[in-house]
Amino acid sequence: MTTHTVETCAKAKLAIRDTLDVVGGKWKLVLISLLRSGKKGFNELSREAGISPRILSKELQELEMNGLVSREVCNTKPVTVQYELTDYSNTLNEVLVAMEKWGYQHRQKIISGN
Repeated sequence: MTTHTVETCAKAKLAIRDTLDVVGGKWKLVLISLLRSGKKGFNELSREAGISPRILSKELQELEMNGLVSREVCNTKPVTVQYELTDYSNTLNEVLVAMEKWGYQHRQKIISGN
């Protein structure tokens, strides 16, 4: 292997690790997918994703910290919070479309037994 190839592989590995640090895990991409249809409240996200409030809070904080989700505290009684995707989250569209396409293909492969 040439030095150039080793460097390229190392950079690719680092880039993939960075991506997974931001959107990896069981819930982040699910939450991003749910928010693609528009703003949602905390309880609505918890219900639609089937995720506990404690885990949801942690995941949303991490998504917000990485600039993918914004949080708006509404002036209601009781206080409610709305979450929505940021413009920056659109940079994941290609990744999401590719993952969705692969997921459909994989499900068909498993169902058909091939």
